[in-house]
Parts: sequence; C-alpha cells; structure tokens
Amino acid sequence: MNTPDIKFDEKGLAPAIVQDAVSKEVLTLAYMNEESLRKSIETRETWFYSRSRQELWHKGETSGNTQKIVDIKYDCDQDALLVLVEPAGPACHTGSYSCFNESVLGESKEVSSDRFAILNELEEVIAKREAEMPEGAYTTYLFDKGVDKILKKVGEEASEVIIAAKNRDHEELKWEAADLIYHLLVLLREQKLPLDEVLSVLQKRR
Repeated sequence: MNTPDIKFDEKGLAPAIVQDAVSKEVLTLAYMNEESLRKSIETRETWFYSRSRQELWHKGETSGNTQKIVDIKYDCDQDALLVLVEPAGPACHTGSYSCFNESVLGESKEVSSDRFAILNELEEVIAKREAEMPEGAYTTYLFDKGVDKILKKVGEEASEVIIAAKNRDHEELKWEAADLIYHLLVLLREQKLPLDEVLSVLQKRR
C-alpha cells in the first residue's frame, strides 16, 4: 500500500498529532516514519517511531490501550500528520487520558464566549472517564454497566423532563434537562458517535 507523499525530515520523521475523533481532545504528539505510517494505514491502528529507542512501536501492544484510526490527515505543507482515533484506554504512559494535562501559564481553561462551550468540555470529560475509568466516578459506573444501563438512564431522564414540563416547573425542568443532556452525551460516547455528527444533522435540516 502506498503512503501519501509526506515530506519527512532529514531523520525520516514527521510529527503526528493524535486526536480523539469523538471528543476532539488532543491526546499526544508522536513521530512517524514512512514504515510506521504504512503500518498505521494497513492495520488501522497507530504505529509510531520511537526517537529514544530508535525503533517502531505499536501503541497499546503491551498495555492494551490501542488506538483505532478513523482518519489520517496531513497539513498544507505535507510535513505533519493529524491522526483521528478511537482510543481503547489512556493515551499517556502515566495512565492519563491525554498527555497534555499541565498548563505553562498555570491557569485553568479560559472562559469561552461561546455559550455552548460547556458541551465541548463535558464531552471531553466523558471521554476521559471512559479512557481512565476512575473508581467512584458516576460516569465510570455507567460505562462499566454498559449500554443497557445507559439507555435506561436516558429513558428515565426523558420521562422526568416530560413530568417537569407538564408541571410547568421551570426549576425542576432545567435540572432534569441537564441530566438528560449528560446521559445522552454518555450514550453518544458509548456508541462512538461524535456530537459533531449530530450537530451536522441539525445544520442540514436548517
């Protein structure tokens, strides 16, 4: 299988940014050479070149935290890769969902002027919970129980929304609606369906 005409550097490498195809969170930065790119395309799982060990490595070969490739894109200069994946566990060797956890500025996330930014943030948190499965987290409990439990919660919260609306209780309705949106996002993650695809349907209908 031929690889795209990527411009590898003098060491035969190109940076590969790995991004969660569903949550859009950047997971890690690695490097690929021509062989690892070819293997990634053929197997549809990420293969990289380790600069420290000077050898190819298959992500998740020992840990089981593989990354199923959804798409591989390259930039306008054809010297950098963007690898969209569905991760089967944490991307970082520390056990974290993403390798990018520390802020150089030591600040929390900037408050966005986008009033729907919380949906992006919630989608990222849900993706992180699925990857890391921290003990005691409610989202972990839902993923552990599986799709039937998640579907049951979506149904229950939808019923609560209906009851609150029938009662004309705005205070109750806003809380129940928030619960429904949260559980719906968990369901989308379990189904590996990005929220972007749902939004694209709304855009087409508009």
